[in-house]
Amino acid sequence: MTGSPAALPAAGRASNHARARLRLAARLTAAGIGDDRVITAVTQVPRHLFVDEALATHAYDDAALPIGHGQTISQPYTVARMTEALLAPGCCSTVLEIGTGSGYQTAVLAALVRRVYSVERVAALWQRAEARLRGLRCRNVRLRYGDGALGWQEYAPFDGILITAAAHGVPRQLAAQLAPGGRMVLPLNDGDGQVLVRLTRTSAGFRHEVLEPVTFVPLLAGVA
Repeated sequence: MTGSPAALPAAGRASNHARARLRLAARLTAAGIGDDRVITAVTQVPRHLFVDEALATHAYDDAALPIGHGQTISQPYTVARMTEALLAPGCCSTVLEIGTGSGYQTAVLAALVRRVYSVERVAALWQRAEARLRGLRCRNVRLRYGDGALGWQEYAPFDGILITAAAHGVPRQLAAQLAPGGRMVLPLNDGDGQVLVRLTRTSAGFRHEVLEPVTFVPLLAGVA
């Protein structure tokens, strides 16, 4: 049979996705991701369900893809890097995600922690992510449509906070919702671009670690 991947029998598409996942796992390992739990979650969550059907053949490429409304689904390496930085070692039980987007990062977190709370400011993205995660039976996820910069005070404090958009500084309201010993991973704008930062709440305040350069859409206030 010839034609587009959508015309392939379901078994053929599943086989293609399985091979692509194996290749992606090898790329993540080669790129330095060392937590096998993270690699398994990133590669086994069906990323092709979180992108438009026209992009499904690229779902397991290590690349960001558009999801509409000026947003993207992050490249798998970035998802793995942020998740690994947040969770290792010994964290977390409850995680707040700011910027649900497609819901892919949410699903990865849900495979690794007890409870995920995720806030999305774009109504259409929130609705789509909710439907996808419900379809995957991610029962330990709670989604909210709202201003992510405000966090989710009702369920604070959180062991971990992961922000999927670049801020100009650490959002104070979010930092205040971090539990003692908890971590926040987020991209920050600096003078030359963006860097991925891990913030750890200690008895003396907050410890900052700069991890690596990244590129993210900006963190915006309000809803759309």
